[in-house]
Formats: sequence, structure tokens, C-alpha cells
Amino acid sequence: MPAVLELDAHDPVCLHALARTADGYAVGTGRLLPATAHAGLVCGHIGRMAVLREWRGQGVGAALLSALMEAARRRGDAEIVLSAQTHAVGFYASFGFAQMGETYIEAGIPHQDMRKSL
Repeated sequence: MPAVLELDAHDPVCLHALARTADGYAVGTGRLLPATAHAGLVCGHIGRMAVLREWRGQGVGAALLSALMEAARRRGDAEIVLSAQTHAVGFYASFGFAQMGETYIEAGIPHQDMRKSL
């Protein structure tokens, strides 16, 4: 994705997670946006989840997602939403996220909105 699409006005106020190797090499990232009210609930939004291809399938994404969900729980969020690339829907479903709505294209990539109650 072009860098201009990766950085936005939310970055300074998000909680950022970074997965590193023992020698400090960054291999994955994700962020938790500030909570918002949605349908009367306090709702968190996880975004910018990414793991280097050679590190996928080794628990990095699971650790990042778990840490961000726990941060949302600690601050009192009732649910969490995210926009999954369609190839990753199964990954998020394994954590209890359910699909909502139709798929759509963002930055040229098919996505699916998903939600999970905390």
C-alpha cells in the first residue's frame, strides 16, 4: 500500500503495537483507534494489522491481535470492529470475529468488515 494511505490523522492518538524479533527487527504491527460510540456501545477499532510474509503462521499476528483486544477490554470497550482483507477473514473468525455487511474494495484490495463483542 502506498505510504500516503498508511499514515493518517488518527496515528498520533492510536495505541500502536509492534512485534519484534529478539534482536529488535520489526516483523508485525497493528493499532487500536480511540473508542467511539456505535449503536449505543463503546466500540474500538483495530486497524493497520500487518505481518511480514516470512513471519506469518508463527503466531505474530495472533499475539498482536490479542494484545490489541486486551487493550480495548481494559479501557472498557464493549465491542471491537475491524476491516479485514478477505484472505484474512478466517484468521479473524478464529478469534470470534463475525462478518458484517458486504465485501468492498479499499486501496484496490477486497475487504470485509468484522465485529466481536468483548
